[in-house]
Amino acid sequence: MRVAVLGAGYAGVTLAHRLESALPPDVDLVVVDESETHLVKHEVHRVIRRPSVADAIRVPLTELFDRADVRTARVDGIDRERRTVRFADGDALSYDYAAVCLGSDTADYGIPGVADHGLPLTSVADATAIRESFFDAAAETDPGESVDVVVGGAGLSGIQTAGELTALAREEDVATDVTVLEQQSVVAPNFPANFRAAVRDELESRGVAVETDTTVESATADAVETDRGRFAADVFVWAGGIRGTDAMERDRPVVRRDLRLDERTFAVGDAARAIDADGEPVPASASAAIREARTVADNLARLVTHEKSGEGGFEPRLNPYRFEVPGWIVTVGDGTVAQIGPEVVTGAPAKAMKTAVGAGHLSSVGAVRNAVELAEAEFKGKIIF
Repeated sequence: MRVAVLGAGYAGVTLAHRLESALPPDVDLVVVDESETHLVKHEVHRVIRRPSVADAIRVPLTELFDRADVRTARVDGIDRERRTVRFADGDALSYDYAAVCLGSDTADYGIPGVADHGLPLTSVADATAIRESFFDAAAETDPGESVDVVVGGAGLSGIQTAGELTALAREEDVATDVTVLEQQSVVAPNFPANFRAAVRDELESRGVAVETDTTVESATADAVETDRGRFAADVFVWAGGIRGTDAMERDRPVVRRDLRLDERTFAVGDAARAIDADGEPVPASASAAIREARTVADNLARLVTHEKSGEGGFEPRLNPYRFEVPGWIVTVGDGTVAQIGPEVVTGAPAKAMKTAVGAGHLSSVGAVRNAVELAEAEFKGKIIF
């Protein structure tokens, strides 16, 4: 019997790590990802300002697993009826049970020019490209002029990118105007009101201009056109939303409460849209992906154990996913905003929480050395303080 975990982001790594001990020893466990490393994605914006952080937030997959077979390949498609995964190199993999943890891609919604001129932020390479674009623009800007930076989208990724570029400009003594454009009426849409307000205050206190109720209509090499006018853009970062991967036909399907797409295929994290046991939609986030993976690990182990027992009859009862909001944390340059329960926290306590989240995740999947490196970078370097 073979269990395939497709993707090694937060959901995939957490799931596979748990399945190593939860599955019967004679079950094959395969982890597939196009990258050889696991990336702590919610810290990737730090690479814009501190390239050395990349070493702490990337972990070779072979160092994370004792039992799982790691396969480096790009998933091209999934035939759920035949229980087969197709790879971009033409090869294929059959499975008895699978968990789709392929994450998501940046959505450009077909807006003219966004795909060509908007820089995404989903990888270390993306962060490096944003950094290089900023320095290129600074070198080409006339004395007395400012570098114009536009960030499309005021979700957590856009907020953190704007904060990091503002801090980088200050450190490098480069006159810079950073503007965040958001189609909705608030920053950090879908988050609690007091958290949203604190995030906006943090952005504006650090010199970021926030333009809500603003729809991006097109982009060129030097400007972003909106329904409220033109914004000059020497650097344009697009963080305006997500879509399913090509392997999922660009869709993020809705999964059942037990996080299944069908009887033998689960979908976890950003790869799908989850509705929890209380009927509430689950936000796409690292926190949700990790918690979904824990539920799927239990459910998958039950199904596999039941099938191998040969007892037949009804399948075992599976746990519905319950999303319990642990809180939210976002960094804005050297500042941090955190919400724990109903309370919003800023300053040093929030910074410590943010560091604990990243280091805690790395420790939980066995990457203790990287956890220590990340904590040292946060507290001894100038990433936070």
